[in-house]
Amino acid sequence: MYNIIQTLLIIVSILIIIAVMMQPTKQQDALNALSGGAGDLFGATKKRGFEAVMEKVTYVLGILFFVLALALVYLSSH
Repeated sequence: MYNIIQTLLIIVSILIIIAVMMQPTKQQDALNALSGGAGDLFGATKKRGFEAVMEKVTYVLGILFFVLALALVYLSSH
């Protein structure tokens, strides 16, 4: 059981890296960091399409990563 969860954890971690790398870049965020965030006033748009899907996939993979990590810790201590 320990080896299965460890393998799943490695697979999920690789999928997280891929999901983060596939997300579209946000050029405006770097500009806001330099200008003090003045562009955030009118830049709050709802994410749609590919960007929304990738954000949800990243959230799910992150939660799955922490659940598997906690399960691995529990199994290693017992």
